[in-house]
Amino acid sequence: MFNALNRYLSRLDGDARPQQQRDGPGFGFQVLRNTNLELGIEPWFDFIVGINGRVIDNPDPRLFAQEVRNCAGASVALGLWSAKGQRTRVLHVPVPADTRSLGLSLQWTPLAVASNVWHVLDVPANSPADNAGLLPYSDYILGTPDGTLHGESGLGELVDDYIGRPLKLWVYNNEYNVTREVEIVPSRDWGGEGALGCVLGYGALHRLPPPLDEPVNAPGEMLFDVDGGGGGGGATVGAGADQFATLAPPSDASTTFVPAASPDFLVPAQVVSPPSPAAGSVPPRSKKKERHGHAPKRLMDDYFAEEEKKSRELDGNIAASKTPPPPPPKAGGGPPRGPPKAESPKEGDGDGGAD
Repeated sequence: MFNALNRYLSRLDGDARPQQQRDGPGFGFQVLRNTNLELGIEPWFDFIVGINGRVIDNPDPRLFAQEVRNCAGASVALGLWSAKGQRTRVLHVPVPADTRSLGLSLQWTPLAVASNVWHVLDVPANSPADNAGLLPYSDYILGTPDGTLHGESGLGELVDDYIGRPLKLWVYNNEYNVTREVEIVPSRDWGGEGALGCVLGYGALHRLPPPLDEPVNAPGEMLFDVDGGGGGGGATVGAGADQFATLAPPSDASTTFVPAASPDFLVPAQVVSPPSPAAGSVPPRSKKKERHGHAPKRLMDDYFAEEEKKSRELDGNIAASKTPPPPPPKAGGGPPRGPPKAESPKEGDGDGGAD
């Protein structure tokens, strides 16, 4: 059922992609390397899709570099699209007056490459994935430093080439919001199905979700506006009719641009390379039941404890304000009797009287 739904959503994405390329940012400069540690831009995950309130629709890197130079000594507003949750934000970055550089390595890339991720689902015990430390439901395989993966079958073809040999994979964990390097040895003799020994999900239902520490958007909140013209201090990025029309080619290069055929610098952000799983740098494994939900279990426990406390306080107030009802009558005892009536004097009783 889920495979059929995935195929249906993929067809919808394929039908809507040409319209999205006309109306919105279908391409952008993917960040391959960030040498400025104070700049909140993540390699591999972030794409620059707008600059100074305009959507970038021209792949010429010279125009982008010149626009950055024009903001030397001030700040440039970059529209960033993140593969984590497919969200767009605006970041105001100061441009040094001396270097006039952002310290980024960029490559013009379609945003669709961020969907080439594989969601780790079930991980059987003693499988190659279990021995490598893959975590179910929160780990996502992004790629490998040994080559570029394309399409749903890209990972399977790579695994077949590394049967019995160590394979390095870039794995992103959603719960800890960290990317680490995992070494796994694919095998078909471990006693179960698959060379990796885990169930993988791919497609529209298994894209990278936003980190758990990010706030949830309010209903109807718009993160990216492609209709209006953005201003200098606005929170949206608008598409104008004269995008980069007034920019001149630069005299020299201040930002590194890597050709599409040379993805040598492509390293996901915050990559952690542990020397061994025993070093404690790999996130601890928890029960599978706790992997199904995206919210921490502690929040739900606090909520139910607070509701139970309110309910007990309400029951106590009701009990204190009312007197207890009388006990029910015994079975077969008939209707309850009222208070005894005073008996009237009978004839012949008393001291006597005149007739």
